[in-house]
Amino acid sequence: MIGRIPVLDVQPLVDCGRRPAKAVTGETFEISATVFREGPGAVGANVVLRDPGGRSGPWIPMREGEPGTDRWSAEVTPDAEGRWTYIVEGWSDPVTSWQQTALIKIPAGIDTELTFQEGATLLARAASDVPKSGGGRAAVLAASVALRDTTLADADRLAAALAPEVTAVLERYPLRELVTASLALPLQVERERALYGAWYELFPRSEGAVVEEGAPPVTGTLRSAAERLPALAAMGFDVVYLPPVHPIGDTFRKGPNNALTAGAYDVGSPWAIGSWAGGHDALHPDLGTFEDFDAFVARARELDMEVALDFALQCSPDHPWVKEHPEWFHKRTDGSVAYAENPPKKYQDIYPVAFDEDYRGIVRETLRLLRFWMERGVRIFRVDNPHTKPVAFWEKVLGDINRTDPDVIFLAEAFTRPAMLRTLAKIGFQQSYTYFTWRSGKAELTAYLRELAGECAAYLRPNFFVNTPDILPRNLQGRGLPAFAVRAVLAATMSPSWGVYAGFELGEASAAPDGGEEYLDSEKYQLRPRDWAAAERAGRSLAPLISTLNRVRREQPALRQLRGVHFHTTDNPQVIAYSKRSGRHSADTVLVVINLDPHHTHEATVSLDTPELGLTPAQESGAELFQVRDELTGEAHNWGRDNYVRLAPGRMPAPAHVFSLRPSPSTGGSPNS
Repeated sequence: MIGRIPVLDVQPLVDCGRRPAKAVTGETFEISATVFREGPGAVGANVVLRDPGGRSGPWIPMREGEPGTDRWSAEVTPDAEGRWTYIVEGWSDPVTSWQQTALIKIPAGIDTELTFQEGATLLARAASDVPKSGGGRAAVLAASVALRDTTLADADRLAAALAPEVTAVLERYPLRELVTASLALPLQVERERALYGAWYELFPRSEGAVVEEGAPPVTGTLRSAAERLPALAAMGFDVVYLPPVHPIGDTFRKGPNNALTAGAYDVGSPWAIGSWAGGHDALHPDLGTFEDFDAFVARARELDMEVALDFALQCSPDHPWVKEHPEWFHKRTDGSVAYAENPPKKYQDIYPVAFDEDYRGIVRETLRLLRFWMERGVRIFRVDNPHTKPVAFWEKVLGDINRTDPDVIFLAEAFTRPAMLRTLAKIGFQQSYTYFTWRSGKAELTAYLRELAGECAAYLRPNFFVNTPDILPRNLQGRGLPAFAVRAVLAATMSPSWGVYAGFELGEASAAPDGGEEYLDSEKYQLRPRDWAAAERAGRSLAPLISTLNRVRREQPALRQLRGVHFHTTDNPQVIAYSKRSGRHSADTVLVVINLDPHHTHEATVSLDTPELGLTPAQESGAELFQVRDELTGEAHNWGRDNYVRLAPGRMPAPAHVFSLRPSPSTGGSPNS
């Protein structure tokens, strides 16, 4: 039912309030609502947050947006993890209503004395809600007295009521009548890593591996993989993500490049989980022991990184589940177990799990396995193909885990239809893969970022992986290191979370000959040792650029948020420009300009929407220049509304500018790049 003061269309709103909106500690986001009333009377609005302990904080005033829209908004920043609620209160604002009337009537000599008396009464009432300390109450009471003072000129009496010091007090402590509250809406506040982080995916069996022609290969181990961790930490990565580390089946084991027949020494796919050595709660014997796994997790923690583990709810034909729980698998009409398919791809070495015969049993086993790895220090899981399992299953599993362990984060590998991707986010996944991997052009990048940073930012948090072991996108194939640099800058500055799969920094881009997006000699099916040091010595590594990007992300709070992105005009379709702020009223602003063409130099005029940059009024109007500092090179420039840029593919360290804006005015110089 609509209240006395209608408060409608409160946002963010997820599934009509049945599911919580999402935020992380320290994240600034907007709450808005439509608030109005009958007639010409003024209204006001505010937000009330209730923290996880049930305590209401001070109410946050809302401001009206475009005149005539009746749309009010306020920025909020929750400071603790847990389940919050928020409501919007709308109310009649009699003081503002009187001010609007008085400004018309008194100069016109209409009901002058009656209008003064009405104002005096209102201000006296309003003063009772103002604290005695600080002088605010005294200022309001003095204005009330002045309104009654007939010895003063009418203009002076009115000026006393409209004095800036009085207006400021009443804005902070307004006289509220007919207060009407919206329904309380849920808000789930999680730790920062649920929104922000840089991920690196590596195969432990390749790190330290020895592959020589004519000799059996020697796989890397968790111990040898741990030797790679300092280099990842030096590049600024927050999360090291491991594909499945479990035993790999022998039956239908795949050979190199997904070959149907494996040789004697072929290592198989880590996603074909399970053998005589165990299933999802076992380690592959070649990788080492649980003591080695614990040491890997501990070493990552020493370097301020977390370990994310792949959770793939599927198995090889040799997994213990196949004999112990035959009801967990689909049988075909010939009696065989249905293997995984993504036509035309076939995965004969993998059996998907079916949920129709023993749903509760599968839930119990899934929870047991997750908690098994959680006890070993894993607090982040990348979930393989969640869109091939029932949504209700994930809602149950993630809900049970996060009720007891709210710090555990689940990333959905949901390269799937939008409805499924969004629903998985709504029911509990903290992050999701997205379609960024295939968005390359200026128009599609702009549209997609606006979508992600818009209404769906209330529940869907993107992780911009630039490549994966499954996907070598065409925007990287055969285009050289400059293309990889472009994608790195885009991912690292557009999304709070981004990730790379090992080899990206070396520009690995040899695609399978079928014309698709598979790697040639994919690491999914074979060992792939790399000489990282030699590549860096030869200048064939993007490690320095990645290190710089991750450093800038840590230093610039705006890059740790999603919702504050704004696109600016450029007159060249190959040059894209966008800014990010950590809040509408924040001076913390980053401006990014990128040449999207990895092969050619491009010039452009960047025309800035200056009110979106948190500048001074003079800088917004174009009357005064402001200083920008390129965080990639350390160079400083004076910019204004319109600015010339020239970006070459070979520009070091990248064909881009990542500017931080200086809040203080600068003088001299001219707009240039």
